[in-house]
Amino acid sequence: MMSRSACSWISGLMVFMGLALNTHASPTVSLVFAGDTVLDDTAGELIAQGGDPFAPFATYLKTADIRIANLECVVSTLGQAGDKVYTFKAHPRVLPVVKKHFDAVALANNHSGDFGPDAFADMLQLIAQAGLQQVGGGMNLKQAHTPLVFQRQGLRIAVLSYNEFHPRSFEAGHDTPGVAWSEDQQVVADIRAARQQHQADLVIPIMHWGWENERQANPRQRFLAQRMIEAGADAVIGGHPHVTQDIAIYKGKPIVFSVGNFVMKETDNA
Repeated sequence: MMSRSACSWISGLMVFMGLALNTHASPTVSLVFAGDTVLDDTAGELIAQGGDPFAPFATYLKTADIRIANLECVVSTLGQAGDKVYTFKAHPRVLPVVKKHFDAVALANNHSGDFGPDAFADMLQLIAQAGLQQVGGGMNLKQAHTPLVFQRQGLRIAVLSYNEFHPRSFEAGHDTPGVAWSEDQQVVADIRAARQQHQADLVIPIMHWGWENERQANPRQRFLAQRMIEAGADAVIGGHPHVTQDIAIYKGKPIVFSVGNFVMKETDNA
């Protein structure tokens, strides 16, 4: 099997990463992973007025082959807020602005279900209509766990997305919408399937995990990250703590435990 190599750097908002197969004249694919992105309040108001909260980063974003943001809010006009301290819902008008800068959004987080299954299903449709792709969400379990596969520079790159924020909630069922839950055996199986069934050259899981405001990854994050790499992941990208965490290299593969926030009010810390 061909080996793979990676290099990355973190800005506190986004991770810029270059991945390549360790072969002669192998192409390098550049990827950007943007952190927690909430577009319901200040950012949403800016978009409603014709502004663009991503404009300061446009130069960096347009240079990457693949650009993915963790969309940590519902995008819909449907549904009622769940019984939670923090709920986030953005207007569908934000999606064309997201599309301008990103290829896809990750949905496996603890806010995609804030306004119930109808709003979530509506969001899936709106994302598709906007020309965006998504990973980690679906109308059923199979869809939520299906990798998003990009073809860039002659390589097939598979991305997966999982939520591990407890209590376990809004998990996709066999015939019900929701997000992909991080269950170790399933995650390992998904990574292997991405390589074998989807013929991916590179596999990258995006994890919504860890403890808020903690600068160091906890033992659970470290254990699962290593297990994912042992299963065949080429890099692991994390989010949810709302701060950046440490970066590790395991078996030559980068683990970015938390990218931190990207577009989010300081008070939206949930």
